[in-house]
Amino acid sequence: MKNLLLKNARIIDPGRGLDTIGDLGVADGKIVDPGKVSDPQTIDLSGKVLSRGFIDLHVHLRQPGNTNAETVKTGCMAAAAGGFTSIVAMPNTNPAADTAGAIELLRSTAARDGVVHVLPCGCMTNGGKGEEMAAIGSLKSAGVVALSDDGRCVQDHALMRHIVEYAKYFDLPILDHCEDVALAAAGVMHEGKWSVLLGMKGISGASEELMIARNVILARQIRWKIHMQHVSVKESVELLRDARQKGIMVSGEATPHHLTLTDECVTHFATTYILNPPLRSEEDRQALLDAVADGTITVIATDHAPHTRTAKLVEFDHAPFGIIGLETAFPLCYSELVKSGRMSLPSLISRMTQGPAEVLGIKDYTLDEGNAADLVVIDPEATYAIDASRFCSKARNTPFDGREVSGRIEMTIVDGKIVYAR
Repeated sequence: MKNLLLKNARIIDPGRGLDTIGDLGVADGKIVDPGKVSDPQTIDLSGKVLSRGFIDLHVHLRQPGNTNAETVKTGCMAAAAGGFTSIVAMPNTNPAADTAGAIELLRSTAARDGVVHVLPCGCMTNGGKGEEMAAIGSLKSAGVVALSDDGRCVQDHALMRHIVEYAKYFDLPILDHCEDVALAAAGVMHEGKWSVLLGMKGISGASEELMIARNVILARQIRWKIHMQHVSVKESVELLRDARQKGIMVSGEATPHHLTLTDECVTHFATTYILNPPLRSEEDRQALLDAVADGTITVIATDHAPHTRTAKLVEFDHAPFGIIGLETAFPLCYSELVKSGRMSLPSLISRMTQGPAEVLGIKDYTLDEGNAADLVVIDPEATYAIDASRFCSKARNTPFDGREVSGRIEMTIVDGKIVYAR
């Protein structure tokens, strides 16, 4: 690890309201005054943007249980290529991360193979089955940063209430996949015009809306943090906006694919478009874009969900849900939100740094001296076509291969070490 002097960058630090041209020093893995760096490697970042590294609250690493699709090592490499310096690993592995032993296995694997910070998330219920509360105290002691049954939603409201109460006691945010199973009715795409025309079984937007309403009530009653994963319909946005205006401790995330695609894409019958929650209508997409821009939705997260080629080479109705997203998240959002004039670059960076940090309770996620040198360098002027064949991820299940985008990740630094450089 070398000391670094990063010169002439556009430094964006939403936590301090900073957007200026300047230099930044890195020594012993920390951010330091650039004038106090001894014998540095000097890197000229003229025309480039420098910020704290992105945090992804929603990543599936597939290890243990499905290492043919992804591993901790390849997932971390993909994260670094996407500008992420910290990722929250979802617990729906095989076996599920519902015990202290499972968390310790993830942490030791990440310490050996990872190039970014892997933050473990523990199950809310045993096996993530939604039947019995997991040993939350043991999970906390093992080092989890949050609780989630991602991929499933606890249907028993009384059980969910107890989980939130215990989560508050142990100072752990809830990250919830909001879906009423009965209303979702085993659908495979958004319930609407296109599901009717294509003869596909639809997933009602009400299935998400109902559980978000439930979570708003519990967050208000218990006064604790519930974060809504992959919000997808305009009614959910309205519930979130109203709750946050009232000071209720809820937050939400949007994925790059819900911000850029709609259910009309399913007319291609490509299995890269089968998702849960599904791609929604254009009206829903516009509501999400507005919510990210106005701060109702404070987090952009990828829901990076790798699958093997074989798993996706089936009929649409039988394909597994999910796409990969770590290496495409920033350019997609930059192109859709910033280049279009919908929001500023500092605001977008905030949704990928400050927003996630606040959910996790990370204080002072800024470029202040003494903080960890977890950094990303961006070329905002670069325009290029996404090339999935060059991904660091093991998986290739993306609908964005060949898509023209702007904004490229040039370098990622973790604890002062360059872990990715284009």
